[in-house]
Amino acid sequence: MENLPVYHGPIGKEEGERRLGQDGRNGCYLVRNSDSVSGVYCLCVLFNGYVYTYRIHQDDAGSWAADTTPGVQKRYFRQIKNLILAFQKPGQGIATPLQYPITAQRRAHTDTGAQTPGNSLSPTHSSPNSYLRQHTPHAAQGQKNRNKKEVGQAFG
Repeated sequence: MENLPVYHGPIGKEEGERRLGQDGRNGCYLVRNSDSVSGVYCLCVLFNGYVYTYRIHQDDAGSWAADTTPGVQKRYFRQIKNLILAFQKPGQGIATPLQYPITAQRRAHTDTGAQTPGNSLSPTHSSPNSYLRQHTPHAAQGQKNRNKKEVGQAFG
């Protein structure tokens, strides 16, 4: 997994949502460790202001699969990169095709600047909410769905 460019490691749900919210484009995505299930990963994709999270796991034979929309047949892949490639196509049981990878290398390069209150990426500062409103003006407000999470809530 460490060789996958979009793998961000154990960054946590809120940090994953923040990183996707910073990009703000429908179809941007990353992979992170699951917060709640050891040995499981999460494929997170932004669509219309919400982060959709799909668990990715490896079976006993070493094949990779993602939990998708109910009713969509589960597909297994020998390599995680093949799963990612398959989900770049429409109709795969996820909210939107994967289009814009948020790579861990890109994030590390972006985060190397001096961290001052004016440019800090930490959700403890008040700027992320205004940033999200400015850069994702069409984010849906107030909708509830067990499969989606409003990006703005990550900063609340």
